[in-house]
Amino acid sequence: MILEHSLLYPEERRSVILDRLNRERRVTVSSLAEAFGVSAVTIRADLQALAGRALIVRTHGGAVAARPLPEAALTLRRQLQTAQKERIGLAAASLVLDGEAIFLDTSSTALALAAHLRERRGLTLLTNSIVVAQNLLDAVGVTVVILGGVLQRDTASLIGTEGLSLLRRYNIRKGFFGAHGVSLAEGLTDVYASEAEVKRSVFSLCRERFAIIDGSKWGRVGAASFARLEDLDAIITDDSAPDELVEQVRSMGIDIKIV
Repeated sequence: MILEHSLLYPEERRSVILDRLNRERRVTVSSLAEAFGVSAVTIRADLQALAGRALIVRTHGGAVAARPLPEAALTLRRQLQTAQKERIGLAAASLVLDGEAIFLDTSSTALALAAHLRERRGLTLLTNSIVVAQNLLDAVGVTVVILGGVLQRDTASLIGTEGLSLLRRYNIRKGFFGAHGVSLAEGLTDVYASEAEVKRSVFSLCRERFAIIDGSKWGRVGAASFARLEDLDAIITDDSAPDELVEQVRSMGIDIKIV
């Protein structure tokens, strides 16, 4: 589902365009301009930028997918705020102890966190992210449990509630959740309702819950909410987060760790 408003940053809009291309294989300038509420000139610039990265092929009046590349949107997200995500991932990893069971979601920030868990011992890591699991193949001290479900190509993840019964076998100490946006009224939100459904269910099973979000996510709202801010144990973010909104959330008694 494409997010139908004009408040996205250019790279966010281009990521959603890639998501749509992965599903539909072709897009038109006019349909994208209408969906995002922006001008045709803006959409043409977006398509040209994506074509310059060899992610799409420009056509008259639109674009087609360059090749079957379901991980393209995730790859693009991993290229955004990389330094901030690295700091957030390192700080979050410092909270993980040997012998625990934890959950990591499908966010690119969770992937940055996973990179710092390779040397843990006796750690059980539950995830619905295929990419997170792949990145821990050589981590001999980490037992990776992948939730079952239907393949979501845009995020390289497995979605659906079928695999959630597996979670109840474990005492999940900590859950780490990325988000498309965080706001006072809507809490943590995701672009995809299907992803939000999984996160919402897992969130309720974790004893400690952490949001891992870079500064660009503050004040934004995705299509579906999956967690209330007051149910978080902490938010780990970077120093580009807007001070006023950070203080408003702190006033709710929520611990915010700035890295």
